[in-house]
Amino acid sequence: MSPRVIALSGGIGGAKLVLGLAQEVEGEDLMVIANTGDDFVHCGFHISPDIDTLLYTLAGLSDRERGWGLAGETWEFMARLGRERPEDAWFQLGDKDLETHRLRTAALESGASLTGVTAELARHFGVGTAILPMSDDPVRTFVRTGGESTAGWLPFQEYFVKHRCEPVLHEVAYRGADQAAPQPMLGALDASRLEAVLIGPSNPFLSIDPILSIPGLRARLRDFGVPVVAVSPIVGGQAIKGPTAKIMRELGMPVDVVSVGRHYRGLIDALVIDEADRSRTPEIEALGLAVRVAPTVMVSLRDRVDLARTCLRFAEDLAAT
Repeated sequence: MSPRVIALSGGIGGAKLVLGLAQEVEGEDLMVIANTGDDFVHCGFHISPDIDTLLYTLAGLSDRERGWGLAGETWEFMARLGRERPEDAWFQLGDKDLETHRLRTAALESGASLTGVTAELARHFGVGTAILPMSDDPVRTFVRTGGESTAGWLPFQEYFVKHRCEPVLHEVAYRGADQAAPQPMLGALDASRLEAVLIGPSNPFLSIDPILSIPGLRARLRDFGVPVVAVSPIVGGQAIKGPTAKIMRELGMPVDVVSVGRHYRGLIDALVIDEADRSRTPEIEALGLAVRVAPTVMVSLRDRVDLARTCLRFAEDLAAT
């Protein structure tokens, strides 16, 4: 495999940029390293939420109104689960979505790797982009929270879905990361054609940091010797979607693009920020980072493609300097 672009991505926010990139970078010229810190087993199924969001998005099958799952989904399984095992009904599993989880679970139980299973699912959905899990080893995101009923460590999905991110977050841990090996293809790929490493506007703490927590992965990305460009998930002091801003406040960080740049400093060369944050450019540049100002709120496919082009051209400009 000899990609032109490597993108690090979580689910919904990152998948928007990946969809734009896929319009500009054909097939396996685009390699996506997907967060699997969200993965968990529920009702006997191995579920990989971020991988599935990427697959469904690139296949044109995602439910755009909800932002996750499959369009035209039915819910007979959930209705039955609610009657028979209501304690497990907090996580929504659509009937069509279940087939993806069933195929993955059966393959993993037969000895297949998560990389191999994901490649097979991509073929099944007609997705040409190379979508790869960050590791074939289990790494699980846990959060330490406060509150009378939620104090202590919670698995990510319980915090994110069951408790709707409501508990105060004090700390994030990536269990198993210290013993995990990076995605095998990162060590085997031919980097002669590689032009850029991009970090999508996913939650830095819950989607990107799990990837970067794997020993050797961060260094491998830097060793490619190409520009590393991140897109800020913060616009005008707010997160476009999800709990990023809430988490930053609870961790004692200013909710702004400068904090994003500071968080990724040492890995990235540059940060793409929205026009609403243009005035913060000098502060980011003071961190030693290059800055490109462009519309980063992606509503339409055109928005996604335009932002993808901005990132690619920015990387090209950086490589030329």
